[in-house]
Amino acid sequence: MTPEDLAARFKPQLEAELAELRSASQDTAQTRKPVELDQQSVGRLSRMDALQNQAMANAVDGRRQHRITAIEAALQRIAEDEFGYCDSCGEPIPEKRLELDPTFTQCVSCRGGG
Repeated sequence: MTPEDLAARFKPQLEAELAELRSASQDTAQTRKPVELDQQSVGRLSRMDALQNQAMANAVDGRRQHRITAIEAALQRIAEDEFGYCDSCGEPIPEKRLELDPTFTQCVSCRGGG
């Protein structure tokens, strides 16, 4: 399969994942807001629990944002007809590698796996 065929194959998958990640990020925005430290309305353990939940939500969203950036870059490569080619050597990235993750930008040899 040519890189152009791969781009056509993976573009809908990438767009769907991007929409899902953006939606999830919006859905959890409230959880990531700063925690109110009003000692009159919430006990110390409840505040600690809220801070821990906020930290976990921020960590999850950080990973989500990293993935969003990778997907946007892959879609940009598709738009520029550069999808499926190794950024380092310029050779086509094997289809099996892109099936693992279509945001990969290097072949196995250049990535250090071969």
